[in-house]
Amino acid sequence: MEGMRVLLVDDHSLVRAGIRALLGSIAGVAGIEEASSGRQAVELAATMQPDLVLMDIAMDDMDGLAATRAISAAHPHIKVVILSMHDTGDFFEQALRCGARGYLLKDAAVAELEMAIAAVMRGDVYLSPAVSRHLVGNMLARAPEDERAASVLTPRQTEILELIGSGLGTKEIARRLDLSVKTVEAHRAQIMERLGVRDIANLLLEAARRGLITLGKRSTPLDAPR
Repeated sequence: MEGMRVLLVDDHSLVRAGIRALLGSIAGVAGIEEASSGRQAVELAATMQPDLVLMDIAMDDMDGLAATRAISAAHPHIKVVILSMHDTGDFFEQALRCGARGYLLKDAAVAELEMAIAAVMRGDVYLSPAVSRHLVGNMLARAPEDERAASVLTPRQTEILELIGSGLGTKEIARRLDLSVKTVEAHRAQIMERLGVRDIANLLLEAARRGLITLGKRSTPLDAPR
């Protein structure tokens, strides 16, 4: 995370000041810019090209979900993490479908914020444990029992999917299973094709909906930020 540039988006100046102070204690953060609305965030993302955006949801002018969708569509390399007080499942699912790579509640500890940033910057999706419980519960309640139980994956693919769901990155999975990175990437591509999704966020959602994984369960100390 060396040299990471962060765009902090919240319509409350005191909240921005507090989060900015927390970010200052995280190694690797090299620069922080602020936006007070979703529209301003979209404009700054285009000119600043940050590595990471920490986005509030409830804002005037343009809310955080609309801003996340716009930034993710125009700049897919920019990682967006929702940082909000909203703890209902609808917001979690909408955020991921808009392109967010993580969802944290504003009462999260500094250690969790650092863990979330490390996860999304290495290409994973991070959800707070409380978020995961709500999200999975809502999705499983809507899925038929036979669909939840059905698996279209091979045992190896199921194993890799479970490790993805536990928060491990491609290199960590390869090391854990004694496989090459290319082999893991090939399995991941096949898993996504069989589940009918195109990105990791929707892969996790679909796998959770089918009851194939449980989100938010950290696997090993390998997941800890380095």
